Amino acid sequence: MLTFLAKRLGQSILILFGVTLITFCLSFLMPADPVRMIAGRSATQATVESIRKQLGLDQPLPVQYVKYLGRLVQGDLGRSYKQKTQVRELIMSRLPATLLLMVGTIFFELLIGLPAGIYAATKRGSPTDTWIMALSFAGVSIPQFVLGLLLLYVFANMIPIFPLGGYGSLKHLVLPALTLGISGGGWYSRMIRSSMVDVLRQDFIRTARAKGLTERAVVLVHALRNAILPVVAMVGLDIGIFMAGAVVVESVYGWPGIGQLAWQAIQMVDIPIIMGVTLVAAIGIVLGNLLADLIMPFVDPRVYLR
Repeated sequence: MLTFLAKRLGQSILILFGVTLITFCLSFLMPADPVRMIAGRSATQATVESIRKQLGLDQPLPVQYVKYLGRLVQGDLGRSYKQKTQVRELIMSRLPATLLLMVGTIFFELLIGLPAGIYAATKRGSPTDTWIMALSFAGVSIPQFVLGLLLLYVFANMIPIFPLGGYGSLKHLVLPALTLGISGGGWYSRMIRSSMVDVLRQDFIRTARAKGLTERAVVLVHALRNAILPVVAMVGLDIGIFMAGAVVVESVYGWPGIGQLAWQAIQMVDIPIIMGVTLVAAIGIVLGNLLADLIMPFVDPRVYLR
């Protein structure tokens, strides 16, 4: 276990280094000039050059990157060009809302996807299977902003059960998490169905049935335990994806998450915030995958950590 963790830690450091390098280079390849965005269109050339020097953007790109890494090692993500605030503080202020939305979304994804996929697998080839897969395809395909507006119209306007938007209570969480959960639930249902169909064909399933076990026990105990591993891996990946925020859904519902912060930073070419959000997302993906790898041996003892 310790060897595995040490190996993964080394790989994670290399991955995060690569992410920072690529993001840093791409940020400065953008056609928009962050200094011009700060100074404004009417600023003189002398003012622009003065701001560029204050921000250290007049130095060669490798020098800027080395200085950025030096600050990063000390936990300093830099200072926002536009908001004049430490990036770490901005991200930390948005992190609770992002984590709450992530947990709610994964809950709805599993709640929708797993039962639908398992039931479809047990009815393989039947009209029920066809309808479930058609609905899952529709859930994956429908644009999130369309689904979000539809849910708002029905459950916040016509039937005022939930608030129209905002953040602060579990009622505010339900609709944005459900919007993301319907889309993700479609993927989970298709994945678990495919995995369950393969497992239900195995010899040990026929043996379990021959021993007189109920179909419920065969499906939910023997088959599901062997089919769930791809889902565990996908949940680990989703943790990282949602750590970067969900820009469209956050905009529709006015959810103050990291995705909204990132979108505002991109519009203003606020490179420190772009770098900070990208790094947080990369850390989330690394930790999510590590967590999935650590959980897999408990789900299936045949999986070894190497």
